[in-house]
Amino acid sequence: MYENFFGLTEPPFSITPDPRYLYPSARHTEALGHLFYGVSAAGGFIQLTGEVGTGKTTVVRSLLARAPADVDIALILNPRVTVTEFLQTICEELGVAVTVDDRNSVKSLVDALTARLLEAHAAGRRVAVLIDEAHLLERDVLEQVRLLTNIETATRKLLQVILIGQPELSDLLTREDMRQVAQRITGRLHLDPLYAEETAAYVRHRLRVAGATQEIFTPAALRELHRQGRGLPRLVNVIADRAMLAAFASDRHEIKPAIVRVAAAEVAGTTRRTRPWIWLAIVATALAIASTALVWLR
Repeated sequence: MYENFFGLTEPPFSITPDPRYLYPSARHTEALGHLFYGVSAAGGFIQLTGEVGTGKTTVVRSLLARAPADVDIALILNPRVTVTEFLQTICEELGVAVTVDDRNSVKSLVDALTARLLEAHAAGRRVAVLIDEAHLLERDVLEQVRLLTNIETATRKLLQVILIGQPELSDLLTREDMRQVAQRITGRLHLDPLYAEETAAYVRHRLRVAGATQEIFTPAALRELHRQGRGLPRLVNVIADRAMLAAFASDRHEIKPAIVRVAAAEVAGTTRRTRPWIWLAIVATALAIASTALVWLR
């Protein structure tokens, strides 16, 4: 809606996990390195946690975009499944053919995965399973994951598991009945929110990727954006997007703290009625669509 107004080629603050927009903060770079180590290691578990909106999924997408050529990765996005469904998903991700009769047999699915892992090992390949939202795993599914890491040769384990989730994942793994899984975790990393300086650099980075050639947010507005967004990339994105929409609607090419505060209030739902600039934006969009339609009708 506002891209042309600010000289951009695309929306800079989409909340989809586009690897191109990953800002290489010290912590995010460390997290990406953590995951690269995870898919390259021989067996066991790697754990990555972070609050909602800290960029875990974007880090995962960046890993998938740059994964080593000799690694096969199964990505599990929905861990709220049964043991059988979980094994079926891994088989599908790794291209393991399973007959209709075997799809509902845990033993048959595990046997098929074992054969696949041995085949990969013989070909000099490694296999990793990445489980996003792992804090939602049921105990029996997590136990099955542990059992899969028992698949091994005389010299090495054949499956690496990476658990990615909210801080509740750490709480889950401290439970007494989860101690066998916790003991196999060889690496842990927690993704913290951005510092104020990192938030400013993060916003500028996303704007540059989207084609910006000049500053749009003033330094004070960037500080306010950090304060309102608490350094959480996802929340910063939503507020920044709303602020740019407000600036566009009011014909301002420079965004100051007041606009950020109004945008944050709109995002938080703390305003009692819709701000005038939203209606202006709607009208501007409708006019633009109508103008385009007229051109095509001529």
